[in-house]
Parts: sequence; C-alpha cells; structure tokens
Amino acid sequence: MDFKQVQGLVADDMEGVNDVIRRYLHSDITLICQIINYILESGGKRIRPLLALLSARACSYTGEKHLLVAAITEFIHTATLLHDDVVDSSSMRRGHETANLIWGNESSILVGDFLFSRSFEMMVEVGEMRVMEILARASNTIAEGEVMQLLNSNDPDSSEEHYMVVIQSKTAKLFEAACQLGAVLAGQPQEIEEACANYGAHLGTAFQLKDDVLDYQSSPEEMGKNLGDDLTEGKPTLPLIHALKNSDRATADLIREAIIQGGRLHMQEVMAAIEETGAIEHTLKAAEQQALIAQQHIEKLPDNEYRRALTDLTRFAISRTS
Repeated sequence: MDFKQVQGLVADDMEGVNDVIRRYLHSDITLICQIINYILESGGKRIRPLLALLSARACSYTGEKHLLVAAITEFIHTATLLHDDVVDSSSMRRGHETANLIWGNESSILVGDFLFSRSFEMMVEVGEMRVMEILARASNTIAEGEVMQLLNSNDPDSSEEHYMVVIQSKTAKLFEAACQLGAVLAGQPQEIEEACANYGAHLGTAFQLKDDVLDYQSSPEEMGKNLGDDLTEGKPTLPLIHALKNSDRATADLIREAIIQGGRLHMQEVMAAIEETGAIEHTLKAAEQQALIAQQHIEKLPDNEYRRALTDLTRFAISRTS
C-alpha cells in the first residue's frame, strides 16, 4: 500500500479523530481557536494519530478510546510545533506562514500551553492510568529533547551519537507512545506492547533522519520550508555532522563557522561539502537501518492488513519526498 491507501484503511477512524479534535478545540477565547485551527488546517500527514489507530486495529482493538488517544497525540505534536517555531524564529512551515509570524511569539507559546493542558484533560477522560503514564512520560521526554536540541544549536562539536539521542527524545518518543498505546488499549501482553513501542521509536527516528536529508535536497514547494533551514538555524543535523567529521581542515573550519554563526553563511560551500563527503548517503543508510529494525519489531504482531500497513509505513518513511 502507498501512503494514501494506508490512510484509507482507517479513514472512518480518522474521521472520528477529527470529530474529537473539533470537540476539544472549543474555547471561549477566539484567538485560541484561530491559531489552533490555522495550524491543524495547514496540512501535515497526521502520522502520529495514524499510528495510534493502526496499532490499535493491528492489535484487534474494537472500542473507541483509540480515537481520543490519537487526537491527544496530534494535540501534543501541534503544541510542540508552536513552541518550536518560536524557539527557531521560523517564518514558514508546511508552505504557510508560521503562527508566531502572524500572531506573535507570546500568543503561539500560550496557545501551545493550552494544547498541552487540554491534552491532559483528555488523558483523564480516557480513564486508564497506563495511558496517562505513557503520555505523561512522553511529554516530559519530548521537552527534554527540545532542551537538548537548544543546547546543541550553534555547537559544531555535537557528536553523531548525541544527535541520535536528541531525535529519539524530541521526535521518536511521540511515535513510540502512539504505537504503544494501541497495544495498551487492546490489552495486549508485555511482549506485544514492547514490540509496538520499539516499532514506533525506530520508525520515528527513521522519519527524522529522512527529514534531515530532505532539508538539504527538497525544494521549498515539496518541504514547505526553505532549503538548508536547519543550517540557517544553527542545527547540526546528521548530514552536517558527517560532513564536518569527514572534510579536510579548511572545509571543516568553514562548516564549524557556519554552524556557530547560523544564517546562510557559506551555504554553497557547505552544500558542496555535504555532497562530496557522502553525507546524504550516510544519513539515508542510517534511516534505512532504523526502518528495517522497526519492520522487524512489528513482525511480532498477528498478520493482518493493519500490521501490513505499519510495515508499508517503514518504506514510506524513507522513500517520501516531503
């Protein structure tokens, strides 16, 4: 199945998630509704709620709490986007102006806080302590990942190993939680719960590594942001770390300066170094390895169309162009 076919497999469930989102978006504060609606309607793959739905169905869940859990993952993700764009001073996401550019940093931060607090209200409504435990821990880990990324910004000495820890916390943790929760809701044994969690963690890591590649390869029309934005923001992602480590002294010094200064300093030279050192191929190989591990974990689930869809997502994660 391609991505649209995977989405179609749980189309009815996703419409239920959309109903939940609309219901919990309500606020008497008009600005809150404006900003959240703007973010949610500006595109996005809804990959985290999709994973929650697929994993629940793959584990033979027949109730409706997975709709609420899926909506929670989307709210948490949207909150992190609002906060990220403020921290990164971003002006474009998904091909649209960012909320902080339109409404200001203060509004974006506070509406992100609203989404986090609303998420925890929704967790209570699920009524299962295990669900709250997983989502609370995931939220905390994501926040730690954000802080680690901030500390890494403009740091040319960030290692590949440390960078992997950052993306496993910042990005992969919510993928992990979404998949694990499907098994929890279905009352699956520990082995299956861990398999789903591990699948999500490795898939999320593969997804982020592919994003790192696309930042240096895709057009603004495909990615919805400018080429090389990670370097502009002083983020030493894996392609840049690899290029720095494998360049000659003069080029390495130039890359170090570009990371420290941020902006578009030496952009052409850095792009050339990334190509010459095989940094894109190195990062793609790492993404493929993570996708393969994810696929191996999901094979522990019963063979059904939902598990096969999860397997197909491991291929989509590394083959996509946006």
